[in-house]
Amino acid sequence: MINPFLIEITRGRLIESRHRGSVAIVDADGAPILALGDIERWIYPRSAVKAIQALPLVESGIADRYGLSDEEIALTCASHSGEERHAATAASILAKAGQDASCLECGAHWPTGEAANRALAAQDGQPSALHNNCSGKHSGFVCLSCGLDENPRGYVTAQHPVQQTVRRALEDLTGAPHTEAVRGTDGCSIPTYAIPLSALALGFARFGTGVGLPGERQIAARRIRRAVARYPFMVAGTDRFDTKLMQVLRERAFVKSGAEGVYCAALPELGCGIALKIDDGTPRASAAVMATLILHLLPLSDWERTEVEALAWPLLKNWNGLEVGRVQPDPDFFRSVTTQHGS
Repeated sequence: MINPFLIEITRGRLIESRHRGSVAIVDADGAPILALGDIERWIYPRSAVKAIQALPLVESGIADRYGLSDEEIALTCASHSGEERHAATAASILAKAGQDASCLECGAHWPTGEAANRALAAQDGQPSALHNNCSGKHSGFVCLSCGLDENPRGYVTAQHPVQQTVRRALEDLTGAPHTEAVRGTDGCSIPTYAIPLSALALGFARFGTGVGLPGERQIAARRIRRAVARYPFMVAGTDRFDTKLMQVLRERAFVKSGAEGVYCAALPELGCGIALKIDDGTPRASAAVMATLILHLLPLSDWERTEVEALAWPLLKNWNGLEVGRVQPDPDFFRSVTTQHGS
């Protein structure tokens, strides 16, 4: 199946680029609400599932045992920009478990946020694992390991009890088998398992509603969503899409990006989950698709609509600040969404 065009990039009066992709929206029982393209294709969700990976830490009571704050819980779901507050919060999580950055196995890289990158360089600093965009998730894994009375060493391997526990949570929510045959290695070295886009959407519908989840897991999912809504900065950072959208919508929408053009969302009040994938992996295209879907799914106030429209139809400017084009929904995609949802 050839996936439809979802997003186009304009320059002047012409379309300069177009991006194909697929979208699955389902309710918590798995009933389809919207299906575009090949939603049964197996894809790697990458960082889009970090909130689900954080469930064992919270539902086990280990987060409470170590006294993790909502801000710290939000960071365990993050693909952050490596800003000072992000790095400090990751260090705080580790300290509460009696550990430090030396036990992180995610690797080090320079902050992805330009301002944070420049600030660290200006101080003649060097990046550590705390600046890795996944350091919050990994700090949570270290806490989970310590709370399970397991040695954290090797917690990134598929055989470690931490990854076994996380894998079972992902299987339970999505209903998709996470087997060795579909296992890859993520950028931060943990296992990543390919699953159908439709199953990924189901996982987020369950995460957002609690339907089909045991009591402790329902409570944990709700707590994670509320933590992120209270501290959306921790999930991404300054001027990042996830942070900006959740600063506007708070608990009405949980959204999370993944590498290679993946985006997922839970919309609790509508009882549905969203999973999408841009074929060529372009992040600005996946973000624009997500914003477009939310525009036509959620009832929004005038202020909310204005803010979300700016994310769905972002202007492109050159280095002199001149407007040169924009990112916008493909007309067929726009019509398919508005027709099915009456917006």
